[in-house]
Amino acid sequence: MKSLLCLAFAAAAFAAPADAAEYAGLPGGVFASVLPADANNADVKVAPFRLRREPVTNAEFLVFVKAHPEWRRDRIASVFAEPRYLAQWTAVDVLGTEAKPDQPVTQVSWFAAQAFCASEGARLPSWSEWEFAAAADATRADARSDPAWRAAILNWYAQPSTQPLAHVGGAANVYGVRNLHGLIWEWVDDFNALLVASDSRDQNDPDRLRFCGAGALNLRDRDNYAVLMRIALLSSLKAANTTANLGFRCAKDGAGDGR
Repeated sequence: MKSLLCLAFAAAAFAAPADAAEYAGLPGGVFASVLPADANNADVKVAPFRLRREPVTNAEFLVFVKAHPEWRRDRIASVFAEPRYLAQWTAVDVLGTEAKPDQPVTQVSWFAAQAFCASEGARLPSWSEWEFAAAADATRADARSDPAWRAAILNWYAQPSTQPLAHVGGAANVYGVRNLHGLIWEWVDDFNALLVASDSRDQNDPDRLRFCGAGALNLRDRDNYAVLMRIALLSSLKAANTTANLGFRCAKDGAGDGR
């Protein structure tokens, strides 16, 4: 499986990159993550990074699968995605009425999301990077202490998930990043290290078990239910899983220049 995965990602990474997407530069810093760095509740250090300003759309993912047909739903290896992968598309290379071009792509596995990001010289963000970006509102780098801000985010989580997804876009946070809340859930690179799970890839690593277990037991900010819900969802998934409300965006190392 590892060799197959490496070959698939290498093919995506060395092929012609996708059309240049806009990335916002984030400064990083010492950050009070809801999942602390160790059992002593240490803050997390986030290095400067770049993050896609918006989630990947159906139109963008369609370009990707046409360029990399091994990631089409009729050709993808079963180890990389469950049968629901891209099930909302009318055909393997046609979006149709249930998947608008400007809607975020969903029903994608972690494997497929990583391969897309590799195709544009990027990767999935870590949980710490995603949480760092998602703590911001339009004017503040960290709005998490604002009860009204928390309530607005939690209200979205309480809505039924049967409505069609909105298009990407809308108001940006202080870093110029959009749709971190109120549109979809998003994959992160280390989703299965947020809590100890039976299928963790590094389960035999005693440090991984010690620190991840510590994080699960010492969750800070327990009244931030929206964050805890996101952790619960992500930690329950396997890399081949897909859902109707789970998409992704990509990240790159370094603050960069927006590309």
